[in-house]
Amino acid sequence: MEILLNIVIGLVGVAIGFAIAKQLERKRASQTIKNAKKTAANILKEAKSEGESIKKDKILQAKEKFIELKSEHEKVILSRDKKMNDAEKRIRDKESQVSGELSKNKKINKEFDEKLADYNHRVEYLEKKQEEIDKLHNSQIQQLEVISGLSADEAKAQLSEALKDSARTDAMALIQDTVEEAKLTAQQEAKKIIITTIQRIGTEEAVENCVSVFNLESDDVKGRIIGREGRNIRALEAATGVEIIVDDTPEAIILSCFDSVRREVARLSLHKLVTDGRIHPARIEEVVKKTRKQIDEEIIDIGKRTVIDLGIHGLNPELIKLVGRMKYRSSYGQNLLQHSREVAKLCGVMASELGINPKLAKRAGLLHDIGKVPEMETEVPHAILGMQWAEKHGEKPEVCNAIGAHHDEIEMNSLLSPIVQVCDAISGARPGARRQVLDSYIQRLKDLEEIAFGFGGVKKAYAIQAGRELRVIVESEKVSDEKANNLSFEISQKIQTDMTYPGQVKVTVIRETRAVNIAK
Repeated sequence: MEILLNIVIGLVGVAIGFAIAKQLERKRASQTIKNAKKTAANILKEAKSEGESIKKDKILQAKEKFIELKSEHEKVILSRDKKMNDAEKRIRDKESQVSGELSKNKKINKEFDEKLADYNHRVEYLEKKQEEIDKLHNSQIQQLEVISGLSADEAKAQLSEALKDSARTDAMALIQDTVEEAKLTAQQEAKKIIITTIQRIGTEEAVENCVSVFNLESDDVKGRIIGREGRNIRALEAATGVEIIVDDTPEAIILSCFDSVRREVARLSLHKLVTDGRIHPARIEEVVKKTRKQIDEEIIDIGKRTVIDLGIHGLNPELIKLVGRMKYRSSYGQNLLQHSREVAKLCGVMASELGINPKLAKRAGLLHDIGKVPEMETEVPHAILGMQWAEKHGEKPEVCNAIGAHHDEIEMNSLLSPIVQVCDAISGARPGARRQVLDSYIQRLKDLEEIAFGFGGVKKAYAIQAGRELRVIVESEKVSDEKANNLSFEISQKIQTDMTYPGQVKVTVIRETRAVNIAK
């Protein structure tokens, strides 16, 4: 029973505890709800307050924005009103200006109409006067025709012929005086420039030929040079392309070749072989090969020194090499490099006297004969070949034209061309510049005279001044003055096309009429 009682008491206690816990939970929930309501009320209150504040701010911002937009709109309206006022003012000014112009034009038109009417009146008056004058003129002409016995057309023709003859005579006299004066002035100026140029250039005389003499210390060396059965001399000739002549000349060997470069290679190779003492075919080939390389380097060095001495810059290396090779070429016995240097200096001086670029003139003068140093034979004239090389290596058109035209193969189109041609003639024609064989010199003089005798009316012909002038005497009965001028031109053209000569040939035709009577 006690156990049952304890269980009942326990159950009652649990029920009471559960009821109390439930009651406490309800009370706590009621309190929580109350607090939540209070909190919600506070939140609503704060939200309402904050909403009122935001509403006031937004209203204030909207008012400010409205005021700002209103102000900008008023400014735009004021600006537009100002522009409209300005436009109206300009329109009013234009209207007043146009009105003034209209009134002025009306006034001018009125004056023009008055002047036109006056002009028409005067024209009518002048036409009447002209008719009267024509009538008087015709009557005077008729009277003059009656008095003179000639018609008006016949008198006009006679007067016109007389005036033509007089004008033709005066014109011919004026032309002759002008031409003579121009010739005199041009010749004086040209002579002055050429003489000044020549006097400022000093040059050497021609010394080049086609053989070289190699001196020996004794004749015993000749046998070693010839070698057993001539193998050494054959090897040397084959390697150098030079004919080696070993004769009875004491202590000397002659090297013969038209190519100066080969001759120099052979001379230096012989010098090295004789100095070294070892002379045999293998050694000869080795020494010749080294010597040829040395000569090639020397050619380039000579070309560089030449262009530096003349103050020429920017020349292509291939052209520098060609300039160096000129040292081993000759023309009519004149060293080609010395000739080209001389022509370059003459061109520079003459160009300076004439006010032309002297550096460009020197360049053209130095390169004018590069076509004479080809490594292989060619049928192209040396002037054209030199011009082609210059064009290939980027030279200026003026320089290329001067090179190609210095023997008149092409037409001259710059002032440099005649300067180079004249300076080339000066360098080649001066005394001692070139050496010629006497027989060929005499033959050239005879050819000049024979060309002159080939034309009709020629009585005598003389080649004078070392072949630089041909003086032709014609028969005055067969050749008139006009024909004499044509004959001089035709002979010069014939010489130019049929003959080869250095410098220039002047052709002078002389026509003389003599009237002889004897008083007894």
